[in-house]
Amino acid sequence: MTGRVDVAVVGAGIIGLSIAWRCAQRGLSVSVHDTGAGNAWGVAAGMLAPVGESTFGHEHLTGLLVEGSRRWPAFAAELAALTGVDVGYRDEGTLTVALTADDVAGADRLWDHQEAAGLRLTRLAPSELRDWEPALSPRVRRGAHAPDDRQVDPRRVVAALRTLVPVTEAPPDARTTVVAAGCGTAALTGLPIRPVKGQVLRLRGDAGTLRHVIRGYADGRHVYLVPRADGEIVVGATEEERADAAVTAGGVAELLRAALDLVPELAECELAEAAVGHRPGTPDNAPVIGRLPGRADVVVASGHHRHGVLLAPITADIVADEITGTPAPEAWSPRRFA
Repeated sequence: MTGRVDVAVVGAGIIGLSIAWRCAQRGLSVSVHDTGAGNAWGVAAGMLAPVGESTFGHEHLTGLLVEGSRRWPAFAAELAALTGVDVGYRDEGTLTVALTADDVAGADRLWDHQEAAGLRLTRLAPSELRDWEPALSPRVRRGAHAPDDRQVDPRRVVAALRTLVPVTEAPPDARTTVVAAGCGTAALTGLPIRPVKGQVLRLRGDAGTLRHVIRGYADGRHVYLVPRADGEIVVGATEEERADAAVTAGGVAELLRAALDLVPELAECELAEAAVGHRPGTPDNAPVIGRLPGRADVVVASGHHRHGVLLAPITADIVADEITGTPAPEAWSPRRFA
């Protein structure tokens, strides 16, 4: 693309591509530049889980997560209709399960917290749990179903978006530049966005081994299991305040130990992939969306931490609104770090 465009997006991950798509739909000329710096989407499990992600200390995010999830069904349907790509959208909900007495006590406190926030849960006894998910270990003591949690396959979503949005080798001149470069946003903007390392595994087994996303507490260890229709199961994820890209024996062992405690038959699955991604985190664990202070021509969309996939549609709408004249919510503005 040559000449000046209306919007140049720096970052070709799920956030940047979603923004570019929504801006193009509003009649703006758009280009996207892939910096190679943001890789969180490539290893993300794709949980769209406003209930599962509503945890202690993150109350300020609950409304945004719920609204982000509400926009996903239409977003996924529109994307699939335009591209013919099955983006792996599923809406069976999430089962959160607890293995030991201590795990149950912690899970009960979390479920109380989530219900107090107005989120829907159905608590399940052990016998009921195995009706929902037969592969669960008989040792699992308690569980809850969150019907409003969903999932999508981020790799398929990005593949679909790339058929709609051109990606260039270098950013052209633009009236507005959107920085959606994940952890690379810090170097480009000076904002306090740090990498939070996550190790993730992909297992390959029989389709239908698991019917739901499982979020589990196993003897104090936290793990999630995200089944795909083709038999892949994503197991994640460690959370480490590190910037290296090493897959470690300890990280793999921690994830597998918790996963096998909850679903023993996963021991028969092939270990197909072990990978590392870096979540872009901020000091308050909330995203940064809005004009960069002192630069009216620069909009930032980063710092989504664990919620980049879930918040991609709503972030795209907020940024497109900002560029076309409706200011972004002050709660997520970069000004809070100025």
